[in-house]
Amino acid sequence: MGELSWPSDAQLNYIRNVVSQMAGQRTDEVRVVVSPYRICPLGAHIDHQGGTICAMTIDKGILLGFVPSGDSQVYLRSEQFRGEVRFRVDEIQHPKPVSGTNLKVQSNGSFPQHEDCDWGNYARGAQYALQSRGHCLSQGIIGFICGSKGLDSSGLSSSAAVGIAYLLAFERANNLLMSPAENIEYDRLIENEYLGLKNGILDQSAILLSSHGCLTSMNCKLVQTKKHELIRFSKLQKDIPLVPKAFKILLAFSGLKQALTSNPGYNRRVEECREAAKFLLDASGSGKTEPVLSEVPPEVYEAYKHKLETNLAKRAEHYFSENMRVLKGIETWASGDMEKFGELISASGLSSIQNYECGAEPLIQLYEILLRAPGVFGARFSGAGFRGCCLAFVDTHKAAEAASFVRGEYSKCQPKLASELNQETAVLICDAGDCARVI
Repeated sequence: MGELSWPSDAQLNYIRNVVSQMAGQRTDEVRVVVSPYRICPLGAHIDHQGGTICAMTIDKGILLGFVPSGDSQVYLRSEQFRGEVRFRVDEIQHPKPVSGTNLKVQSNGSFPQHEDCDWGNYARGAQYALQSRGHCLSQGIIGFICGSKGLDSSGLSSSAAVGIAYLLAFERANNLLMSPAENIEYDRLIENEYLGLKNGILDQSAILLSSHGCLTSMNCKLVQTKKHELIRFSKLQKDIPLVPKAFKILLAFSGLKQALTSNPGYNRRVEECREAAKFLLDASGSGKTEPVLSEVPPEVYEAYKHKLETNLAKRAEHYFSENMRVLKGIETWASGDMEKFGELISASGLSSIQNYECGAEPLIQLYEILLRAPGVFGARFSGAGFRGCCLAFVDTHKAAEAASFVRGEYSKCQPKLASELNQETAVLICDAGDCARVI
């Protein structure tokens, strides 16, 4: 897959110079958190039910330059949003109520559309998460945060990337050594407790556990152990040299922008999954078990699925079929069969539309366009499916042709949304990335 090209030396030098000027320190004293965005080719919408997921990072994401402040003060600036964020790490942070668009994360690692002064909530959330687990911070940070320029990060886990960036910065400044499993839990606290999202741990896990060139598989049922496996090509055929087709990752943006917490659809679908699990467990005499679908044996699902109310039946069907696609996807990735891997991705996309019932019309149109694009192995939504983008795995040699095709076709279906997109970044050709780290 080649060497990592992100972040470039120019990007790192730019951030170090900004922080150096903010803090009055040498550039060689500035550390930079690299926190990539993630994609989920398989395992969509099942992490919160304890399912198995497959994910990887891309060569785009959040960069946070920082130095320890020398006291408890936190002083942050953003490349995109106005103003400064200032608070103290010895303050007590309290959870924020769910409040709609003020939680939306943009590509620079910030989120509000209406109040620029709110963009530091993820930094405060990181402090909250560490405090809530008994870590007393004494060192604040002076930092500058930015993201991949011109990129609408909707559907790419930008919120998790931002939260992880702040966690790693606070931990480094305070000499706290945390495992990836611990930081997965801390970022879950930011998302679930501090900001009120009912999402699972897919995003954090992918960002913290991925390795360049690998598909990351994780069993989310084992939430405490964060059990995962890095799937490499040729794993299942060690004695047979394979040359998998070279691929790129295509990101096609819809132009739809809506905050996750302001759309009741996402949280409602999570509740419907739990309702389906409770019904199935009660029907089988296991009603005292936690009502998540991973606790329902497949044979119980098959025996009682016909009794589920229509919406609950669809959510359960998505969960069980998606789990099977993940297991098959691990095998096909390891064997290097990109065509079959792509077919599973496309089937996942179809189930997200028909069974999980997510995806606005523009996203569904993008998905269908990608399936017709030259060289595409498979496509699906990225993220929750209510805004943002679709992803596709595409033959390296046809990536540029596919991107041009998607831009042209989407402008016919959605001329208004397409005209509002930056044409240079409306369809991006990306490579696989690595895990979050401090450099």
